[in-house]
Amino acid sequence: MSVLLAPSILAADFLNLGAGVELVNEHADIFHLDVMDGILVPNLSFGFPVVDAIAKKARKPLDVHLMIVKPWNYFQRFAKSGAHMISFHLEAARLDGKNASELLKELKGLGVKAGLAINPDIPVEDVFPYLDDADFVLIMSVFAGFGGQKFIPESIERIEKLKAELTRRGLADKCKIEVDGGVGAGNSADLAKAGAEILVAGSSVFRAENPAEACVAIKHS
Repeated sequence: MSVLLAPSILAADFLNLGAGVELVNEHADIFHLDVMDGILVPNLSFGFPVVDAIAKKARKPLDVHLMIVKPWNYFQRFAKSGAHMISFHLEAARLDGKNASELLKELKGLGVKAGLAINPDIPVEDVFPYLDDADFVLIMSVFAGFGGQKFIPESIERIEKLKAELTRRGLADKCKIEVDGGVGAGNSADLAKAGAEILVAGSSVFRAENPAEACVAIKHS
């Protein structure tokens, strides 16, 4: 089963970022850009200068994953940078008592696909009230913040539950399931079977002996 592959630029060689961008342009489907603030998650990554630079060379859509507090303060700026998809964490909305549905609508108003992300310790059922307003749900299959973590096997069941709910409500064609963390050729087929449609892969692509072949293997396992 073919899926969309979104290599995580965070795992690319930042001394040769142009090569990483071309790899995604030629062999994948989406650029996945992890923006971290060291507050919502215990790590820092990159911000507007890197996203702007990639946008200038990207021939595939940009998927900006905001692992930050108060992500709504930056929706407009990332949309202006050229993001086609923007996701924020349900945990971030809860910290400030924000309504996730309203935030998703705000993103849509900016002309981007609106996504809601959750960490592995958030029950998948917690996103169900927001599915009508989401274009995609990002299921973290590791804890957000660091690359190279091992895939959490229970994520498969979480994806299946989400897919079943989307199907039950007639939303399966409208709201896609994205999975991020520990994804590679060894589990991509199982993820696709469970219902995932967009696979985020970092180390398994950029640190592979042959990254181009790794892309093909993940997409068509």
